[in-house]
Amino acid sequence: MRTSQDVAFRSCRFQPYWLNDAPLRPEVETPLPLHVDLLVVGSGYTGLAAALQATAGGMSVLVLDRGPIGAGCSTRNGGQVSSSVKPDYSTLAMRHGPDHAYRIRAEGWQALAHVPEFLAQHGIDADWRQTGRYCAAHSPRAFDKLRAWGDQLVKDGEPALHVVKKADQGQELDSARYHGGVVTPSYGSLHPAKLHAGMVLAAERAGVTLIGNCGATAIIRKGSGFEVTTPRGVVNARNALIATNGYTSPLTPWHQRRVIPIGSYMLATAPMDKEECARLIPKDRMVIDSRNVVIYFRRSPDGQRIIFGGRASLSESDSARSLPRLYQMLIDVFPQLNGIAISHSWNGFVAYTFDELPHMGVQDGLHYCMGYCGSGISLSLYFGTRMGQQILGQAKGATALDGIPFPTRPFYAGNPWFLKPTFVYYQIKDKFFS
Repeated sequence: MRTSQDVAFRSCRFQPYWLNDAPLRPEVETPLPLHVDLLVVGSGYTGLAAALQATAGGMSVLVLDRGPIGAGCSTRNGGQVSSSVKPDYSTLAMRHGPDHAYRIRAEGWQALAHVPEFLAQHGIDADWRQTGRYCAAHSPRAFDKLRAWGDQLVKDGEPALHVVKKADQGQELDSARYHGGVVTPSYGSLHPAKLHAGMVLAAERAGVTLIGNCGATAIIRKGSGFEVTTPRGVVNARNALIATNGYTSPLTPWHQRRVIPIGSYMLATAPMDKEECARLIPKDRMVIDSRNVVIYFRRSPDGQRIIFGGRASLSESDSARSLPRLYQMLIDVFPQLNGIAISHSWNGFVAYTFDELPHMGVQDGLHYCMGYCGSGISLSLYFGTRMGQQILGQAKGATALDGIPFPTRPFYAGNPWFLKPTFVYYQIKDKFFS
């Protein structure tokens, strides 16, 4: 028998559910090299994908992280895999011209196709499935907008979406909260920590040196390369890559001024009967909704839990404080789960950019790749790979994002003071005007 909220949280562990199946790599005593061809700051998907490419091209590579290897959002995300480029074609065409806009949008679809190719290339079993994704309309007006958006995608030459009317929504969700939606069949799901663990194994087998709990404290140009100071000593690197995304720090203030760290909060329910879980999301879709302050959820890969996430706090908070609000968001969607125990609750930081595009390039000799705006699995693998190719000087590393300015705003230095009023505005807009 299900119990009150207090009892529901009693056995909750405040760490990512994903680490049950794929724990973080244990730290080992690894000597700090004195010289490397490439030093990567950040041990998530981007940094490891770039490291794999650079090593395959004959470079010696060191990956550093100020925390444990992979402790950032690469093991904390929802495992939803999409084409990920947020601005639509018309928005991009106004900014960059029609031809360039088409190429930018195409990069997103190439990134999506790259995911199973990447997994196969490196022999990684990450529970990849092409499940499709259901975008649920939170209001009748939102449903009309989603349907029009899908029609426009087809006109722009992109894959068609499948419209689901409210009367047929039971095929997708056992919830009365929504008013129909659209399915993107080509999207998929995976186990994010298994993906990261597989990348770590592949990198170590290829000869990449990974050292966690050893963050760079200074990066200084020295001749044609860089002198990188760490708590364990100094490394001289011919090339350096900043791959820190939502965890970008004052180490590189130019980058910190251009990414907005936003906390996303997640929970995992305790195991339930597989048939009960399947009734909630019958086709095992990834699910998001149409609100500006979006929520997202899915069945776990073993089909026994609901993994549920969203922005559960107006300001950054720890996962224990945000859990009651996040739990209520879950119950709003699935009232039948009221009282179910929560086994895990955690949070992580994504990186938004002011133009909602990822960015990669070179600034003062430093390579960078970041800013996936909350949809980074496919983009980080794809652009991390391309960045590794660019560092090697390979023409195939070129992308449609090359040369696009990385914008910031006056008075912004990395502390997103504007998030609270922005989210309040979007909450009001979601409730009354969309």
